[in-house]
Amino acid sequence: MIHSTYTILLGGDVRPTERLRQALQGSRFIAADSGMRHAEVLGAEPELWVGDFDSTDAALASRWPNVEQRTYPPAKNETDGEIATAEAIEQGASRLIFVGALGGERSDHALQHLFHAMSLAEHGFDILLTSGEEEATPLLPGSRTIDLPKGSLFSVIGFSALDGLDITGARYPLAGFSLPYGSSRTVSNVAEGPVEFHLREGKAMILARPYDFSGA
Repeated sequence: MIHSTYTILLGGDVRPTERLRQALQGSRFIAADSGMRHAEVLGAEPELWVGDFDSTDAALASRWPNVEQRTYPPAKNETDGEIATAEAIEQGASRLIFVGALGGERSDHALQHLFHAMSLAEHGFDILLTSGEEEATPLLPGSRTIDLPKGSLFSVIGFSALDGLDITGARYPLAGFSLPYGSSRTVSNVAEGPVEFHLREGKAMILARPYDFSGA
């Protein structure tokens, strides 16, 4: 497999922060339907634009006449974002960044992006979902470090019961913690700098707000 980073532009909210721009350096881009509206503000030119284009207006389409489009019928089995992801994987992506995956008008889409991301992580892909001001990273058994500004907020949301959860580099550290499924115990922690996570069993999503210092 060719090791490369692909960014999938989705239709949710995006704030073009410096942290987001740094994360996208060296990435290749694929837009899913109305996610193309984020390309200009991010200074990106996608190599492919896919979807049923039911949420793309003529003005947006006219600004990108040279980007290859692949049109799919509205009555299909996958979302536009999932189609874009499959195209990136076909091209050899090993790391996937989903921009516009969080927030927006469709909570069903945002929730599906999180579950899709978890499934991809379980298949070995390196995953980041981001709006620029909020980020989500899957946490599976093993270790992970996330470089967060001191004083910024983060939460660990269990997608199952968790066992052997360690959190260091945070105001509220944990060691060998067992989190029941549905518990809010790991919501609203505060980073003291880079935060290290270790998990023995289960799966979770780390949601971070690098520009939110309301808990500091």
